[in-house]
Amino acid sequence: MRKFFGISREIARLFEPDAFLDLPGCDRYRAFAMSLLPVLPQIVTPSPGPPGGSVAGDGPSPPRSLPVSSGHSVLPAYFEVLFAAYGPQHWWPGRSRFEVILGAILTQNTSWKNVERAIANLRARRLLSPLAMQKASAARLSACIRPAGYFRQKTQTLRTFVAFLYSSHGGSLDRLFATPTRILREQLLGLHGIGPETADSILLYAGKHPVFVVDAYARRILERHGLAHPRTKYEQIRAFFESALPRDRQLFNEFHALIVQTGKLHCRKSDPACATCPLARFLPAPADSAEAILSSRVTLR
Repeated sequence: MRKFFGISREIARLFEPDAFLDLPGCDRYRAFAMSLLPVLPQIVTPSPGPPGGSVAGDGPSPPRSLPVSSGHSVLPAYFEVLFAAYGPQHWWPGRSRFEVILGAILTQNTSWKNVERAIANLRARRLLSPLAMQKASAARLSACIRPAGYFRQKTQTLRTFVAFLYSSHGGSLDRLFATPTRILREQLLGLHGIGPETADSILLYAGKHPVFVVDAYARRILERHGLAHPRTKYEQIRAFFESALPRDRQLFNEFHALIVQTGKLHCRKSDPACATCPLARFLPAPADSAEAILSSRVTLR
């Protein structure tokens, strides 16, 4: 039977276009088709040995590529194990593409609970459209998004994005997201207040472009599994995921959401719950204590 990096065709076809319910018209992205997936069988994969490639003391500069070549073969297994453990995550919350964009900007350096409060304020004042936000004063926007923190900076970023949307794409999100991925990503990164993670979140979740979103959870998991250095750059990690997986937006959507769930429940910054993590079998060192995991991280000097 044909495989989709280890998943049968029957399961893989659910990642094809239209497997996810599109917006607008519902209160969040819902992967209805994926909710019907059977539980994937767990993959029996031998725990890898100590990471190869660069090690501490090899040199002061970050590596040109991620240090473990076998990581490409293990990422699909990570996905299958996490999906079997958690199921579909139904990301990203939002009633419209514009609301998803706002959420991606507002969630910088704050919790999603605070973002929900800010978006509720914007909704109550009928500011959840590009035209309404373009006409709103900076003071009015700041008052609405204050719960999300850094409200002055985020107000400037929101106004900058909306100005860009009108000046470059006539205020149309359809025209915006019809722009080729590479070009649009460069345009977004050129806007004040929008970094790589925010740009990629906008591209993937609002624009349905096949780019992988790298966040702190993804970096932490890779570091603890010996697949990245603390100084490995964002673009290297993004390329690592995208080169190891089929270039499929639904897959990238689900994998990123599963990584976030893993980070929240298990791969915490302090006191990680490694022993009960679905990815424990892939750790390069015994997962019987937090100290063992933290000491196994590869660090450049």
